[in-house]
Amino acid sequence: MDANLDALGEALPLILEGMFITLQLTVGGAALALVIAVTLGLLARQHNVLLRGTARVIIEFFRGTSLVVQLFWLFFVLPQLGVELPAMLVGIVALGLNYGAYAAEVVRGSINSVAAGQWEAATALSLSPAQRMRRVVFPQAWALMIPSLTNLLIHLLKGTAIVGFITIADLTFRLDQLRIETNTFFAYGVGLVMYFGIAYLLTLGMNALEVHAKHRLGRGESLREALSLRSPDTGVASGQARS
Repeated sequence: MDANLDALGEALPLILEGMFITLQLTVGGAALALVIAVTLGLLARQHNVLLRGTARVIIEFFRGTSLVVQLFWLFFVLPQLGVELPAMLVGIVALGLNYGAYAAEVVRGSINSVAAGQWEAATALSLSPAQRMRRVVFPQAWALMIPSLTNLLIHLLKGTAIVGFITIADLTFRLDQLRIETNTFFAYGVGLVMYFGIAYLLTLGMNALEVHAKHRLGRGESLREALSLRSPDTGVASGQARS
């Protein structure tokens, strides 16, 4: 065990570097996925058949093909067509396209879930379609879609592990190197703890975002109140005994 800990100590700088790369891929892929999801989700609701059909084809294509194949195509095939992208950018684009297609259905479904009365009220206020979406519908849909987007974000984090196939030394790649110096149980045990820690922090962040989004709609306590140690009913600290 001491030898394993010593090997971990020596490999820690590279492991932290790999974790930073994993975080870059996660944040970059998630940002691109969100842009793609909102764009495709809105287009998939258009009355124009051409726009709606194009969005559906893109969504189904990237949902229906393997993320690994998409990654390989971007990294190995595009250079043969004269387009060569940095490995990090390829990883972000592949993750963004794949998970953005899944998230587009979340966006579309959440918008459709907004009560019909809200659409009617926005129309009665003589708001333009863009204003109805931006000021009335989308804020409500956003609060609805956050839990599903949280799940996809965690899936995206775990999906970053495949970038080792295109020579990116991410967290999984560094853990595999640690395995050579130690053993499978120890190295991947460290990996389980590290991935869980990252996923848990991301989940907490998304939960905070959900609380904030619902509070802006008047449907719950503020983030400050949610983080407070004081009881909302009695105004006393939750750790104090009640009389």
